[in-house]
Amino acid sequence: MIPVLARTRAELAAARGSMSGPVVLVPTMGALHDGHRALLRRARQVASPNGSVLVSVFVNPLQFGPDEDFARYPRSLDTDVAVCGEEGAAVVFAPDHAQMYPAAQLITVDPGPMGQVLEGKSRPGFFAGVLTVVLKLFQLARPDAAVFGEKDAQQLALVRRMTADFALGVEIVPEPIVRDSGGLAISSRNAYLSGPERTAALALSRALLAGQQQAHAGPAATLAAAHTVLQAAAAADPPLRPDYLALVDPGTFDEVTDDYRGPALLLAAGRAGLTRLIDNAALLIDGPQ
Repeated sequence: MIPVLARTRAELAAARGSMSGPVVLVPTMGALHDGHRALLRRARQVASPNGSVLVSVFVNPLQFGPDEDFARYPRSLDTDVAVCGEEGAAVVFAPDHAQMYPAAQLITVDPGPMGQVLEGKSRPGFFAGVLTVVLKLFQLARPDAAVFGEKDAQQLALVRRMTADFALGVEIVPEPIVRDSGGLAISSRNAYLSGPERTAALALSRALLAGQQQAHAGPAATLAAAHTVLQAAAAADPPLRPDYLALVDPGTFDEVTDDYRGPALLLAAGRAGLTRLIDNAALLIDGPQ
């Protein structure tokens, strides 16, 4: 299948008009990998048997800080379009900056308290940029559903909340994390890692696994087990430099108390070399009553 490549809003509107529903959007920043393929396959399932998959490819400047990797973020549109075709997408919307932001974006989406912690604290303005571009894509593409990866758990939660709060009428479909053979969560930024840095980065998934294995013993034991792994990784050569480790309520992203019992998310972020990576794991917290 060869997807239609729309580079302008007008071309997207024309292509959208001919798409059979339900239309399922997969928003991406390109540099598509196996994790994106999983999103595309999930979108194809949601759209079947008669619906259509629409993929956006846009490296959104609003979600990058001044010292982040916007300029060097990998861009590979020809390859991305080929991947989309292989996975059954009907349309690829790949606008330039002027199409997405024809004037300065003076009004952005406030992510609220849930967007001020963890990733929001480490990357000020990040979630305002994410939610603004997602809202704009929803307005331009008018999807019935949209697929987002669970690797970006806080982003997924905020998109769900924005969609509900603004009554956007888009079904938000999650897709589980895709990992490589060593357990590293697949990300476009993994391409930046050297061999030794990739080995260091594996401590993120090991820490989450260690925490999961102690979930039966309660929040303190869960965090202690994960922290021990990250502490050792920080002392290794090369190190993984931890940013945060948190155990949160998946509905609010508030950190849980010591007596919490129930579903939780264990989240971690850190840097291997110059590359910042995030990961998370869902778990069920138990413990002595």
